[in-house]
Amino acid sequence: MRFDPPLVPATLVQRYKRFLFDAVLDDGTPITGSCPNTGSMRGLTRPGSRIWMSLHDSPTRKYRHMLEMVEADRTLVGINTGLPNRLAEEALLAGLVPSLDGYGTLRREQRYGTNSRIDILLTEPGRPDAYVEVKNVHFIRKAGLAEFPDTVTKRGTKHLEEMARMVTQGHRAIMLYIIQRSDCDAMSLCEDLDPTYVEGFRRAAKQGVEAYALRCRVAPQEIVATDLVAIDELRACAL
Repeated sequence: MRFDPPLVPATLVQRYKRFLFDAVLDDGTPITGSCPNTGSMRGLTRPGSRIWMSLHDSPTRKYRHMLEMVEADRTLVGINTGLPNRLAEEALLAGLVPSLDGYGTLRREQRYGTNSRIDILLTEPGRPDAYVEVKNVHFIRKAGLAEFPDTVTKRGTKHLEEMARMVTQGHRAIMLYIIQRSDCDAMSLCEDLDPTYVEGFRRAAKQGVEAYALRCRVAPQEIVATDLVAIDELRACAL
């Protein structure tokens, strides 16, 4: 997906209250903007970091600037958690996940399970429906290895349980991890940060829930999914 108008660069001063940040534009103007990521953003909030922001002129918005990406570990990292569903849709339509190719209908935000909505539902006559749950990934501690989650996610564990139930009902259930950075060639799960989620993932995988991870090329002009990378936990589950 392309950014139109182009993103605006700045220097991060601080991120606070989960949804706000202060920054200084290149001309020296201080601004306050909104942060479309209420997670921990572990490793991505260092004061002085180079950032890029989108501009919004809607009269209903309190803050004109919205944080989109941060430079960390000498790479650009997308932080907007509102984008992965769109990136996933573009990737599926482009055939980047071969096992999910060939479905004729793609619908977003469909009700399923217990008071939940699936991010993407793929349907095709003669094939099991494919329920696709999209997760945003941007955490990294070891060079080349993306990790998820970066904090405890009870909601994520609940999604794994509901996806496993869809498999028992004869459907396909897929966890699709969108890595909004390009400096990794594999993804792992953070057992030290959320052992309950990892246990739930292992259980769901053994019950037939599929999982794929797509890394993205991130630039001030666009973010686009490029290719699949290995998920280490799947190797462990197969042993």
